[in-house]
Amino acid sequence: MSTSEDAVDAQDAAIHGVRSGATTKSSRFVWTGYAAGMAGLLLLLLAVQGDAYWLNILILTLLFAGLASAWNIIGGFGGQLSLGHGVFFAIGAYTVGITYDRYGWSPWAAMVVAMPIAMTVAALTSWPTFRLRGPFFAMATLALNQVALVLATYFGSVTGGVQGITLPFSPSLRDLAFVERWKYAVVMLAFVALTVAVATVISRSKLGYALRAVREDDEAAAAVGFNVFAVKMQGMLISAALTCLGGSLFAVFVRYIDPASVLGLPEVGVRMVLIALLGGIGTLMGPVVGSLLFIPGITLLQGELAGQRPGLNLVAVGLALVIIPIALRRGIVGTAAELFRSARGRWKR
Repeated sequence: MSTSEDAVDAQDAAIHGVRSGATTKSSRFVWTGYAAGMAGLLLLLLAVQGDAYWLNILILTLLFAGLASAWNIIGGFGGQLSLGHGVFFAIGAYTVGITYDRYGWSPWAAMVVAMPIAMTVAALTSWPTFRLRGPFFAMATLALNQVALVLATYFGSVTGGVQGITLPFSPSLRDLAFVERWKYAVVMLAFVALTVAVATVISRSKLGYALRAVREDDEAAAAVGFNVFAVKMQGMLISAALTCLGGSLFAVFVRYIDPASVLGLPEVGVRMVLIALLGGIGTLMGPVVGSLLFIPGITLLQGELAGQRPGLNLVAVGLALVIIPIALRRGIVGTAAELFRSARGRWKR
């Protein structure tokens, strides 16, 4: 048997080991759960469509559910704690804003252009940062986000600087501008359905098992023949493209973008991570559950703190970043699944 065949056999064995260590479910079960989850979100949309306040909260909840699911591909499956995904989000938002405001492009066309740009930036920035591990990787991606924030502020001739960019409102499907707010909710629901579907496909593919193997022990994964760098890069590129798409949808919904709104860590970069941690990092529906709890919760909290001292909402986000990983190490979905398996094991005895 040749060396290459030995490597393939070792990879197959490693993937089988990861499969055995994870909860293996039939495709029908997984996709039935996916359909049930999306149906539940649709019912929630129908329930709040007549209330403008809660409809706006739901729109943002769905947006961040999709963003957290996109981050979860590299952060959850791959174990790479990126705090720089706001950069890809900003690329999507600014590409739509600049091309629509100055050149009259349709946001649909701008999205098609933005995603390859985000993937290129992801590839160039990941090339050096993937050589770092653990907190050093997280710090490097955080620094990347802050550099992008400074650049977006400084190059006002391109980005509009602190004054930002306002997208003209011309209601049409071509411009993704709607008078009826519930239509934005439908668009965001489609975004969630797409990101969770992509995450589901990846989680059950060879790439998904390779990402988990790298997360558990990258040296062992390399020893059995996985190209650790290539595995991480594939996960990052897919994650960046989907995050960029979310940024584009944010721009057409809010119709105003500035550096703070698309590159602020509490508003975007850290928020994705918190949502995934709360719901269950590395799980398929964890980011959705986390967003359903976090976004309404933080919105109501900000409303309560609005009349208090400035910056208290940032303190709340910081406390959440510390408390959530300690209190719920596996997140809500991960903890619930673990308790269910434990109870089932005791019942069988």
